[in-house]
Amino acid sequence: MKQFSGYKEAKASANSGAKLPEGAYVCKILKVEYKPTDNPDYSDQIEIMFDIIEGEYKDFFKKQYIGNSAEDKKWKGRTLIYVPRDDGSERDTWTKNSFAKWTDAFEKSNDGYVWDWDETKWKNKIVGIVFGTTGTVLDGKNILYTEARFAVPAEQVRSGSAPKAKFKAKNGYGNGAPAAAPTTTDDGWMKIPETDEPELPF
Repeated sequence: MKQFSGYKEAKASANSGAKLPEGAYVCKILKVEYKPTDNPDYSDQIEIMFDIIEGEYKDFFKKQYIGNSAEDKKWKGRTLIYVPRDDGSERDTWTKNSFAKWTDAFEKSNDGYVWDWDETKWKNKIVGIVFGTTGTVLDGKNILYTEARFAVPAEQVRSGSAPKAKFKAKNGYGNGAPAAAPTTTDDGWMKIPETDEPELPF
């Protein structure tokens, strides 16, 4: 058949809307931001932005960002790491264990790196991140999506030995709401230009 115009742009747009399968991926940290809170009932947070740098889904979040035409679009390759409050509570013990898993994964993924209480040094480091499926309710319908859950050494991702994340349900997922197909939260796509790309958020 004769090649039609716009095929390359249409293919790029279709790929940018793909859903990331659950599993483990080797990622590179692109931005790190410490977010303190004034609420004594909550922990400070460290937000990291990242993208996948190896395998079939390399540059997944970059392609997704470029392919999203929404004016208020956000970089979806991000997660929050809770900072321990050191208050001796049971929840704080969980937070400490979770935080230590991140620092351990960073150390084992980057030769010579040792955690020294400076989170800004995570920028440009690599780490394995495990994604799991989450179910929630949006506009009265069950919605499934994948999200970052926890860190592992990059070598566990490459060897296929990284643990899997358990399914997480929230906001009453599965309690009688009509089922909807797995989806992302992006609405609409724009054509990806041949050369100049839109400015990325870091």
